[in-house]
Amino acid sequence: MDSILRAEGVDLFYGTFQAVRSADFALERGEVAAIMGSSGSGKSSLLYCLAGVLPPSSGQVVFDDIELGALPDGELSALRRERLGFVFQYGELLPELTVQENAALPLRLAGISKDHADAVAAQVLGRLGLGDLLRRRTSKLSGGQSQRVAVARALVHRPDVVFADEPTGALDSANAETVLNEFLHLARRQKTAVVIVTHAPEVAAKADKQYTMSDGVLTQRVTV
Repeated sequence: MDSILRAEGVDLFYGTFQAVRSADFALERGEVAAIMGSSGSGKSSLLYCLAGVLPPSSGQVVFDDIELGALPDGELSALRRERLGFVFQYGELLPELTVQENAALPLRLAGISKDHADAVAAQVLGRLGLGDLLRRRTSKLSGGQSQRVAVARALVHRPDVVFADEPTGALDSANAETVLNEFLHLARRQKTAVVIVTHAPEVAAKADKQYTMSDGVLTQRVTV
């Protein structure tokens, strides 16, 4: 298969504390991978290494044959902005912007005109059931609606990989199921690979590939 992202022997230290221990990871184009573990297991730290947000203390992360650690800061920031997407547990939306403006933000940052960015954002939001809320302020949204906007923002520019850190952790079970299904359906439809960090087995079960993390050690799960 065609790899889009891999980690080789990644270690991450915070001072003298080792959060990630010799992690190896591989993600194919269009694949969904879940990293499951309890709080403090190191899974979010590994996610930020994979996304180029934190440089590993040793080892390497390679995205589309580009070693992230070898990129100057400006090029790394541009790569994250243009080719990666992010979904966080609490959405992290900008309250001063509308639903449509939040979703269109990656396109606007890439220099796309407002009219075109708004049109693309409206299309993606419509696929997530938010087509009638385009001009609503995000402060007026429910938790499930806010997370759908966050999903739209992460996918609107058709990134190669979306990194999702507990994307349904703040939702009740019914909303979590719905949002996750819509997220993964849209990602697979546009062939965007996804890395999901989660503590929930029911979330990890929806992935094509599952890893577990404990005390900084990453292990791939063999599913039958």
